[in-house]
Amino acid sequence: MTTTESPVVLITGASRGIGLAAAQAFSAAGYRLATVATDASALAEAGARLPSPPFVLAGDLSDFSFLETVVPKTIEQFGRIDVLVNNAAWRSLGSLRRTSLDDWERTLRICLTAPAFLSRWAAADMERRCRGVILNVGSIMSQQAVGISPAYVACKGALESLTYELAALYGPAGIRVVTIQSGAIDTDLSRDLRQDDQPDAIREFSEDMIMLQRWGRVEEIASVLLFLAGEGSSYITGTTIAVDGGWLRQHLPLSLKRELFEADFSSNRSTHGEE
Repeated sequence: MTTTESPVVLITGASRGIGLAAAQAFSAAGYRLATVATDASALAEAGARLPSPPFVLAGDLSDFSFLETVVPKTIEQFGRIDVLVNNAAWRSLGSLRRTSLDDWERTLRICLTAPAFLSRWAAADMERRCRGVILNVGSIMSQQAVGISPAYVACKGALESLTYELAALYGPAGIRVVTIQSGAIDTDLSRDLRQDDQPDAIREFSEDMIMLQRWGRVEEIASVLLFLAGEGSSYITGTTIAVDGGWLRQHLPLSLKRELFEADFSSNRSTHGEE
């Protein structure tokens, strides 16, 4: 496969966390990359860590005048877009009681409006070749009440519904649309839940609820995104796939199960011969 034949992936929020891990995974797999983030220097630093330099688009996705340039500039650079990864996110912490209109609207613009319109514009190019993949990075928070980030949670729920709508619209043109419902992944966005006086309280609770008893790594999300972009998942569309270590389906924390059913849950991996 020559460089000009290599598929093109456009990734938002690509300067760190899941976006950077996705950029590394796709680049290693031979994709040509267009990366988007707010901080130009962070994007440049991230690009230096990739096997080949990406096409960098630095700007604020809440600014529609910047947003509408992203897809055309990527197509101008590469001639096509094969995969769109809507990963960028923003949120403020606090209940609806104290959420400002500015914070609400900024969250919706970045977490919902940007994915919607980037998908629309990228799909217009994909339709010319009757193939393409749109991947949305969601969250299990769309299914769980928390009470401290209403705009973000509303966006993640809407992003799943948007996924089904887009899959129905673009499926006849051979375009697949899937949401990854990520769980507790070790990123800066997840770590901002910590309180200075109780830095481990959230993590300890969540790990107690996760079936695998740990937070996920960004590379684990990236590997699923890469799989979903490939031919091995060619019949997967219009759905949401949880990548959460089993948290979403867990009803009782491990500590409570150990208390109630000590004989069944007191063992660890080494007891079963796993080191």
